[in-house]
Amino acid sequence: MSTGANRILDDFAKLMTDAAGAAQGVRREMEAAFRAQAEGWLNSLDVVKREEFEAVKEMAAKARDENDALLARIAALEARLAETGK
Repeated sequence: MSTGANRILDDFAKLMTDAAGAAQGVRREMEAAFRAQAEGWLNSLDVVKREEFEAVKEMAAKARDENDALLARIAALEARLAETGK
């Protein structure tokens, strides 16, 4: 009788293992579907990606620094011009 009980428990364990594997497969499919849906939704909103935002932010900071340097050069040139004009 113990072999019959062991076989039932083995079959039950196999069934639970198969069910867990199937549940993981369903979970992966649901995650992929959700990710695709969310990505499509975000693309329709014209939301920029983080990397793109950071790149533009860096470019703006560099342009601002260059602008400050040019303003300083212009001020120095105007001061020299004012001195020579006197």
